[in-house]
Amino acid sequence: MCECLFLFFYVVYLCPFSSQVSPASLDRLQIFESLREKQNKRAKATEAPLSIRLPDGRTVAGTAGVTTPLFVAQSVVKGALVSTVNGELWELGRPMEADCELDLLGYDTAEGRQVTFAGSLGQRWCGDSISISDGPLLPHTGLLKAFKLLQLSPVTLANETEPSALMRLRGVSFPGEKDKQEWEREQEEARRRDHRRIGTDQELFFFNDVSPGSCFFLPKGAHIYNTLTDFIKGEYRRRGFTEVVTPTLYSTALWERSGHWEHYSENMFTVTSEGSQTYALKPMNCPAHCLMFEQRVRSWKELPIRWADFGALHRNELSGALGGLTRVRRFCQDDAHIFCTPEQLETEIVSCLDFVRHVYQVFGFSFHCLLSTRPTPCLGAPEQWDNAEQVSRCCLFPQIDIQIKDAIGRQHQCATIQLDFQLPIRFDLQYVGPDGQLHRPVMIHRAVLGSLERMIAILAENFGGKWPLWLSPAQVMVIPVGGDSEPYGKQVVQQFRHAGFMVDMNSDQSATLNKKIRSAQLSQYNYIFVVGEKESKSGTVNVRSRGGKQLGQRPSEEVLTSLTQLRDTRSNLEEL
Repeated sequence: MCECLFLFFYVVYLCPFSSQVSPASLDRLQIFESLREKQNKRAKATEAPLSIRLPDGRTVAGTAGVTTPLFVAQSVVKGALVSTVNGELWELGRPMEADCELDLLGYDTAEGRQVTFAGSLGQRWCGDSISISDGPLLPHTGLLKAFKLLQLSPVTLANETEPSALMRLRGVSFPGEKDKQEWEREQEEARRRDHRRIGTDQELFFFNDVSPGSCFFLPKGAHIYNTLTDFIKGEYRRRGFTEVVTPTLYSTALWERSGHWEHYSENMFTVTSEGSQTYALKPMNCPAHCLMFEQRVRSWKELPIRWADFGALHRNELSGALGGLTRVRRFCQDDAHIFCTPEQLETEIVSCLDFVRHVYQVFGFSFHCLLSTRPTPCLGAPEQWDNAEQVSRCCLFPQIDIQIKDAIGRQHQCATIQLDFQLPIRFDLQYVGPDGQLHRPVMIHRAVLGSLERMIAILAENFGGKWPLWLSPAQVMVIPVGGDSEPYGKQVVQQFRHAGFMVDMNSDQSATLNKKIRSAQLSQYNYIFVVGEKESKSGTVNVRSRGGKQLGQRPSEEVLTSLTQLRDTRSNLEEL
């Protein structure tokens, strides 16, 4: 379950036995009082009538600086926790200031579940201590009926070695006991699906301090990694992408030219070579692709150019931010860049969205698109961004972040499609148009899976370690029954391995048949083939599914054909 699906309280409070007020607390008190005084003066100065429009079309009269969303909620809707005023997140206790549109949100909305209750013991304030929160806050404790404490620990202040009188409480709170119990069930399910546990149990990957934030993929993990890569490469061939290979280490001159050194150098790994020249490991591929484009004069007839790159990327993430496969320092993206004419832009965007839709349908993900406009700060002239955002109204640009929903309802941002006017300008990229003049191409950055490492983590948790056949690193377990059947079992193994399947055989003479079957099921083999004397003579295998369903005795060639079809169509079904 994702962190936004519960009410959160995080409190640092001053214990009653402490009699001293720190200078930092005094400063915080003075700031708080100053802000409150300004707010009170503004409210008194603007006590004018206002009109509040609700989502159902009703209009409520109020007074600027006096009427709050909480006051409106008492007569309109029960269970409101937060509101939006003209689309802006707004605390229930904060007075409205002018005519507005008001939406009251409860625990059944994502915004309502994000509400922070900082200072649940002392309310946004406790004695001489002021809580700091990025809000919004709840107006009072009466809205909370159930709590779960997650952490209680002493606080050590800066420049001190011993814990102070301050205590830190961290936990979650809920409108009712039923909500708490549901959250606890979802948390347990999330722990059961944790990709780090699955990676260890299934021997997929591990991490080691000799290379922090870099994953060691074992053979089964490498199979998943390579299968995903092959999947995307197959789509590239169908969709007109060509693959390129670029260096990993570049002089800082490249990053200065692209603008990354100014804005991103803190996140780069650097090395110094002879002559005190500084180089940096690439955190992205786009500048290298710009170098490729400028190697010769390009014609409009060549466009669009679609270059894909699976090169290793490195980003110097803080050690405290690292977490399994979801946040790493060394990773690979299904990264591609499209250089096109302005007239080709809309077609390319639609094609990218179709690419994303197809891939995510294979995984069984639902998804939705989020539009991002110009960043702050941004590179480039405002009029260029104005033009980009005008284009975006037609095709969701200059950047689309695509969020997927997994099997237990969590949201993940993986794919992205981003329009770039700046790198073509910085690298002075040009093409000769049909008029014989030089023109500037438009550059599109796009990734479908995003980081392969992160996608493997998401898929492991989405499937709960029960990989579909086409992606599974443990597809078939052959279990011979009786000593005479072992040669036939080896023959079946070779038959399926030759067809490209991940097949193993359990020939342990000391284990019972039931124990072998159970072991294969716990190891998440998709299918179990039991072969004995009868199967040896008839050229068949007795098939069981991972879930324990007996699919019967079938000719091995027939089973091979069925499994090949399931694998090649990337079906998530388990029925033959």
